[in-house]
Amino acid sequence: MSRPYENEPDNSHEGEAENVSGAEAQVIPLHGPGREKPDPAAQADRDLRESEDAQEHLKQQERRADAPVVEFPGSARVSPAKTRPADADLLPESLKTALGFLRSRLTGDYTVDEFGFDAELTETLLLPPLRALYEKWFRVDTFGVENLPADGGALLVSNHSGTLPLDALMTAVAVHDHVPGGRHLRGLGADLVFQVPLVGSFARKSGQTLACNADAERLLRKGELVGVWPEGFKGIGKPFSSRYKLQRFGRGGFVSAALRTGVPIIPVSVIGAEEIYPKVGDIKLLARLLGLPYFPVTPFFPLLGPLGAIPLPTKWSIEFGEPIRTDTYDADAVDDPMLVFTLTDQVRESIQQSLYKRLSQRKSVFKG
Repeated sequence: MSRPYENEPDNSHEGEAENVSGAEAQVIPLHGPGREKPDPAAQADRDLRESEDAQEHLKQQERRADAPVVEFPGSARVSPAKTRPADADLLPESLKTALGFLRSRLTGDYTVDEFGFDAELTETLLLPPLRALYEKWFRVDTFGVENLPADGGALLVSNHSGTLPLDALMTAVAVHDHVPGGRHLRGLGADLVFQVPLVGSFARKSGQTLACNADAERLLRKGELVGVWPEGFKGIGKPFSSRYKLQRFGRGGFVSAALRTGVPIIPVSVIGAEEIYPKVGDIKLLARLLGLPYFPVTPFFPLLGPLGAIPLPTKWSIEFGEPIRTDTYDADAVDDPMLVFTLTDQVRESIQQSLYKRLSQRKSVFKG
């Protein structure tokens, strides 16, 4: 018994194949809706518009920055960077000067001239204490500063007094502080000054040199202001009873130096130095033992020991007289002893008359 449909072929798979082959193929686009490939021309136009918009935005920002800002009271806010000064500005000027001086000393970056003059050391270490003495202790008044040249050489000739040469130091402060540009007075000192330990070294560094014609002429030819005190130890060591009476001015060596270099001679008269150490005596034996020209005795020294060495606070005045020209003489005028003597006497008489004039106007030794 045969089974139904047993020998009939199975056509079900063939029907399915016909259905698959008969179906249409579907194409899936790469750029669906909203993902179409951009047009190059449209993209370039869009980029241009964005660039123009960015530039316009920057211009608006600049206009806002330039516009004035009006702040309400109490609403101003200062940037911390503006309120905090630089570290260097926090230091006082004197400390910055001191630090600069130390740096130049450690690095060796400073200048010393052929005579040993150290301008930086003089202005940083030596002048400040002398200036305090000048302004606070002696209260110096200056006259005739217009007679001091702002440039070029000149020979300043002054009276000498006071037991210790403080008058030379005060004159140097007056020249530096009253001449435009802060010129330094190059003093001519005695040999003894440079033989004393430490004192001689500081004298060199502050611009002083030996009182000889060769050094004086070299300085004058360089355009320096040179100071000379022709009375020497005779003037500074004279007794109190001879105060303000000029001693002999030597052989006129300073006049020869001025004639050779053609610089003017400026007479200088100092009032007040005679009374700072009133010399009433001299211990000659002790002076010879110490190699000094004199050993002064004052009402306070050596009785009070170191306290007696404090100068009395007298009122000072320094007057710079009218210059005496030397450039009108011939080159061989320096060999004329009579001319040298005449000019020497003229300078001395000018200083003496100035001293008498200032003394007649002074009412008090301590008040002026």
